[in-house]
Amino acid sequence: MAVSYKDLGLVNSRELFRKAIEGKYAIPAYNFNNLEQMQAILQACVETKSPVILQVSSGARKYANATLLRNMARGAVEYVKELGYEIPIVLHLDHGDTFELCKDCIDNGFSSVMIDGSHHSFEDNIELTKKVVEYAHKHDVTVEGELGVLAGIEDDVVAAQSTYTKPEDVEEFVNKTGVDSLAISIGTSHGANKFKPEQCTRDENGILVPPPLRFDILEQIEKRIPGFPIVLHGSSSVPQQYVATINKYGGALKDAIGIPEDQLRKAATLSVCKINIDSDGRLAMTAAIRETFAKQPAEFDPRKYLGPARDELKKLYMHKNINVLSSAGKA
Repeated sequence: MAVSYKDLGLVNSRELFRKAIEGKYAIPAYNFNNLEQMQAILQACVETKSPVILQVSSGARKYANATLLRNMARGAVEYVKELGYEIPIVLHLDHGDTFELCKDCIDNGFSSVMIDGSHHSFEDNIELTKKVVEYAHKHDVTVEGELGVLAGIEDDVVAAQSTYTKPEDVEEFVNKTGVDSLAISIGTSHGANKFKPEQCTRDENGILVPPPLRFDILEQIEKRIPGFPIVLHGSSSVPQQYVATINKYGGALKDAIGIPEDQLRKAATLSVCKINIDSDGRLAMTAAIRETFAKQPAEFDPRKYLGPARDELKKLYMHKNINVLSSAGKA
């Protein structure tokens, strides 16, 4: 039996994106796989009064179970009420790759889905995306499409190299598919190792500096589809304090580098109204867990290491909402 997202107390992304574009900020889209991640996301967004998009990848659905995730989403709405401030919550499928997966999510209470047909030809991408849009809009569910390919590895998404979005394609794609938002490729990348050292320069302290985002492409896209909601994937900044902590306590992260936060802030002042962040959260939790095990090697109670990991994740996401996305106070 199908379940509507409205019965779960969720919202779709349409109105949130309209307000974000007008207000020159971006809605945080945070991935979660388990209870502690969801708690951290919701606590951070309630305390900063930020709307939020809870993202679930196909891998997360396999890991956590579709029924459990739906009930976690229902619990999320009740949980924020208990925390004392109701915020709008979108439950979003991240990188759906088939019509069947998107349909199943819509039928199970998701309020937004992404259909990623970027690995297909332009024509086949349009056909697949349009099919998803037609089904989703019957249920008032919003749809994100994608043009261009992001390099990197994260969950089920793997690409050897990036392909920038072609501005000349976006108008035809949006008009023919009817999508509500569009993920583009302008230099972001999946995972914690977004760039090879030879792609970067070094600052006066010898720190690797990645190449800047292609704001020229973004500006051309804006001119072709003015006011249309744009999405950035692969937008983790890979905080070096977490990388250092992980490596200090036995990790082996080499040349991990992300997108500078000032560039993400600039993107949010333009037409980018949704920014996806996943790897940063993984780094924050892993750093906290490794530190706990190193300092308390006899600890075996999951609450004693997952609790600090949750707290560090909450701290990180509050920072993102306030200082990077500027979504704080917009709920």
